[in-house]
Amino acid sequence: MSLLREPATAGGKAAPWPCLGLAVAWVALPGAASAERAYVSNEDDGTVTVIDADRSAAIATIAVGKRPRGLALSGDGKLLYVAVSGLPKCPPPLSDAQCAQLSRDPDADGVAVIDTTALARTRILKGVSDPERVAVSRDGRRLYVSEENSAQLAVLDAARGRRLATVAVGREPEGVRVSPNGRWVLVTSEEDNTVTIIDATSYAVLARATVGARPRDLAFSSDSRFAYVSAEADASIYRIAVPAGAPASELLKLSPQARPMGVALDTQRGRLYVGTGRAGTVAVVALDPPRLLAEIACGGRPWGVALGAGGERLYSPDGPTAEVAVVDTAAAAVKARVAAGKGPWAVVVGP
Repeated sequence: MSLLREPATAGGKAAPWPCLGLAVAWVALPGAASAERAYVSNEDDGTVTVIDADRSAAIATIAVGKRPRGLALSGDGKLLYVAVSGLPKCPPPLSDAQCAQLSRDPDADGVAVIDTTALARTRILKGVSDPERVAVSRDGRRLYVSEENSAQLAVLDAARGRRLATVAVGREPEGVRVSPNGRWVLVTSEEDNTVTIIDATSYAVLARATVGARPRDLAFSSDSRFAYVSAEADASIYRIAVPAGAPASELLKLSPQARPMGVALDTQRGRLYVGTGRAGTVAVVALDPPRLLAEIACGGRPWGVALGAGGERLYSPDGPTAEVAVVDTAAAAVKARVAAGKGPWAVVVGP
C-alpha cells in the first residue's frame, strides 16, 4: 500500500514535500526489480552515466559526443540510442541573435549507439540535424528523431542509419514518443504549442492537437488511447485523445513557478510525475480525479524523469548539482543522490 498522502494545502495548493531521509546508499524496496540500470545523458560534458539502480551507484561513464540529450533503449535493453548535437546550448538570458553568433559544429550531429553489455559507444548514426530526442519503434527497426532546428521528424533505419522518411512537424520539435501498441508517434512542438500525431509505419500525419504553451514531453496511457503533455510556459498538463488529437483538454495547472518538463506515467497507481524545471520539484499528479498530490523537492532543476522498480523508484536528473535524485515514490522522499556528469538532462531505465 502506498504511503503517499495528500499534503496539507495552503491557498488551495499542495505544500511541497521535503527531501526527507537522504541516505548515502539505497536500501532496496520490497518487490523492487533486480539488475536494473538508469542511463543519464550529461549535456555539458558529452557523456552518459550508467547507474546500478539497486545500489544507487554510478558504474560507468561513456563518452558519446557533443551535447547529448534524448535517450531511448531498444526493447531488449541491449542498445541505447543517444541524440547528440553540435549546435550550441543557449539558455536564458541569451537571445536568439546572441545564440546565432555562437560556434556551431553540424558534423557532430547524430545518434550515438551504445552497447549496454560492453558499456561502450559502438558507432554514430549520421544524417540528422540538431537532434534533441529519439524514440525506438516497437520492433526495434526504426528510430524517430526530433530535429530541433528544422521542424522535422527524421525516421532512420536503426541498423544502417539510413534516413527512411522526413516528416514536417511544428517548430522546435522536442518530445518524441511511440505509443505502447506501436502504431503512432507523437511529437511536441515548443513554438507552435502543438502535438503532431504520426502513423508509425506510413509516416502520414494523422492530426495535430493544440495544447499548452511550449510543450516539452509526453507520456502515453497503457492502452495507447491518450497522451499526457507537459507545457513549460503556462505550467499546464494536457490530455489528448490518440490518434484523433481531439478532444484536447487541460488536465491541471501547476503553480506559477513550475516549468513542466519531463513526464512519467504510473498507470498502476494512476499517477503522473512531472519535473518542474527551475521550480526545483517533481510534481505528483493524480489522474482520477485530476489533482496535485505532492511536490517533492529534488534539486535546482529537475528535468527528465523516469520510473523504475515497477513504479517504486523515480529518477530525476538535476543539472545544477550534477546529480540524479532517487525518489521513493511511496514515501514521496528522496532516498539517495548519485553523482552524474556535468549538466545531467534525461534519464531512461532498463535492464
